[in-house]
Amino acid sequence: MERAWLFSLVPFVIGTAFLGFGAHGLRRARVLGRVGVTARARIVRHEIRRGEEGARFHHPVAAWTTRDGTACAYASRFGRGTVGGRFGVGAYVTVRYDPKAPHRFVIEGWDSTVVDRLFLALGTVLTVGTAAVVLGRLLTL
Repeated sequence: MERAWLFSLVPFVIGTAFLGFGAHGLRRARVLGRVGVTARARIVRHEIRRGEEGARFHHPVAAWTTRDGTACAYASRFGRGTVGGRFGVGAYVTVRYDPKAPHRFVIEGWDSTVVDRLFLALGTVLTVGTAAVVLGRLLTL
């Protein structure tokens, strides 16, 4: 067997990483849905991060007070290219957070599991597809 088949492991590794990212995000959302509590928060600013090609992504920073009186202010893990009025600075939003770890939170209406589901699906296709091709190649030797 030639060494060229080793290059087929590249999509396998990428697929496994995508699969892990998607599964982690969905698990996090499930936990927040089960044990999370809601609070009224205010968008105090946007963290602007630049992508590799120079694109700007706005991550709203939500500030709220937990039930035990702790003040929190964290940036959303998801960024978007534009920000609507509903999530502009000064807007009031609802957050769902983990009472044991308030940095684990979602802004309702902003954060979504669509990206996590996309990574999970793409990771599954790459991982299973590559594994099937490599296994088929090994069996036909």
